[in-house]
Amino acid sequence: MDLNQLIRTVPDFPTPGVYFKDIAPLLADSRALQYTVDSLVEKIDLKNMDAFVGLESRGFIFASMMAAKANKGFIPFRKKGKLPPPIIAESYNLEYGSATLEAQSGKGRVVIVDDVLATGGTLDASIKLATKCGYSVEDVIVLIDLTFLNQFRFKNNKIKSLIAY
Repeated sequence: MDLNQLIRTVPDFPTPGVYFKDIAPLLADSRALQYTVDSLVEKIDLKNMDAFVGLESRGFIFASMMAAKANKGFIPFRKKGKLPPPIIAESYNLEYGSATLEAQSGKGRVVIVDDVLATGGTLDASIKLATKCGYSVEDVIVLIDLTFLNQFRFKNNKIKSLIAY
């Protein structure tokens, strides 16, 4: 299945010069969504992990579906102010601003899931946050890797993805 046909590029959103990858058409297509989740799960070594961490907001969609398919847990990493205390926070820079991720402490081996890897700020912060919270990050996977914007690596390896631009 060619998922590229279901991803729309929106120029100058959310700020001038940014080309936003809109995955709403992919999410609206039930066969494409199921194919995407199945394909993402196939790239993960399930015996070496306990839960999927989803990054707010679109990472929640894929991580929760992957967790259900793989019979694993789902852990949300939220934007600032969305989780009740006690929380642990990690601030970082985006390509068009700054943000803070928050999570609650825990333990176990996790895979971090997001929709798009652009410059790597969000993924870097999520790996740091997971470690601060007590999790062992075993892998990182995204739907889309914007390779022209980053050289991001995890454990000296390119980030796993289904689509690379």
